[in-house]
Amino acid sequence: MSDTLLPLAMAALTLAGILAGYRVAMVLAGSAAIFILVSDLPIAFFNLLVSRIYANVLSNWLLVAIPMFIFMGLILETSGVAERSLRAAQRALGGTAAGMGVSVLVIGILLAASSGIVGASVVLLALLALPRLTESGYDRPTSAGLIAASGTLAILIPPSVMLIVLGDQLQTPVPDMFAGAIGPGLLLVVVYGALVIWRARNLPAAVHADRPSPLRLLLDLGPLLALVVSVLGSIIAGLATPTEASGLGAFGALLITLFYGRFSTAMLMKAARQTVVTTSLVLFVMIGATCFSAVFKAVGGDELIKAGITAFGTEPFVVLAVVMGAIFLLGFVLDWLEITLILVPIFAPIVAGLDFGNGLSGDALLVWFGILVAVNLQTSFLTPPFGFSLFYLRGAVGDALSTPEIYRGVLPFIALQLLVLALLIVFPGLITGFI
Repeated sequence: MSDTLLPLAMAALTLAGILAGYRVAMVLAGSAAIFILVSDLPIAFFNLLVSRIYANVLSNWLLVAIPMFIFMGLILETSGVAERSLRAAQRALGGTAAGMGVSVLVIGILLAASSGIVGASVVLLALLALPRLTESGYDRPTSAGLIAASGTLAILIPPSVMLIVLGDQLQTPVPDMFAGAIGPGLLLVVVYGALVIWRARNLPAAVHADRPSPLRLLLDLGPLLALVVSVLGSIIAGLATPTEASGLGAFGALLITLFYGRFSTAMLMKAARQTVVTTSLVLFVMIGATCFSAVFKAVGGDELIKAGITAFGTEPFVVLAVVMGAIFLLGFVLDWLEITLILVPIFAPIVAGLDFGNGLSGDALLVWFGILVAVNLQTSFLTPPFGFSLFYLRGAVGDALSTPEIYRGVLPFIALQLLVLALLIVFPGLITGFI
């Protein structure tokens, strides 16, 4: 089999296995094993894979932050602390139709900064906000799009598991990735808010809501905000590594449950079990992707991708446009984790060797590229037919929203995300200015 056909066959087999519904980790590892046997790679290559798995995944201290941040988010969700804070924010900001829409965005930010779990954010927002948005006069597609987009902020706004994985793959400091994501996250919130306010312009002027007193608002939101500030502040200020800060966040979440009287052994065990399951799924995919990437490169896959990219031209922004376009299109059928683990290690050296004329080089260039990838990958949660946020929303609301309504609702928000992506490319200071 030729050097061109071998990597193409490997990619096609892997994509077919994923679309057929098989476990992603098993498909990635299985494809690697099959193509070691059908290529001219020596059987001893299996030993190399074991070494890479140990070095890149099992002994990677940075990855300890993933289960800790997941545990922190699950504790806040399982105990009901997050819901209490969200209801308080919703009552405080829900005095008008526009205010109700903006309050959903604020709730999304709080969930994103406190948990980083898209599924939990979308489900909670769907249960809490959909009835209120309907009462305020929003049409169902707009409500669906706002909830899905707001919940998906959890994958970008720190502390984000995706940013930790991207930082690891790009070999860039995770604190810089966290700091670089602040500007894009705020920009997305602004453009989302502008769309919501525009959509609410003809809705009834007021919605009756019992506003909480300042003291009650402080009691409901203060502990959660203090946790977010302490975790993110310690990372960005350089006082703690992401791994250390994740431990601080997990411990702080437990203290908050004690403060509100929500702590119980059953709650703790439920969160711990879900953390083990979620972390295991992530690590299995990372192990499978490590195997796939090693074999794919060995059979010439990286050279094939480089040739495909440069076929459109070698001008830096043309190359970047092709890379971003490929990631966006793959987001329709693949999860962010597979794209990050398989393609980012191939794309990163290509981009690192380019001069975009924006004064960025070294780690700063890779952080800029990494945040562009993160914003691009965020759309994979919203793009039909396999957008995970769409699945979470559909499952949470049942028959209250139809699938076509959800698809129509997310389209304007996908367009806004692409607009923000273009702005970040043209104005890199929106990313690097926070580092």
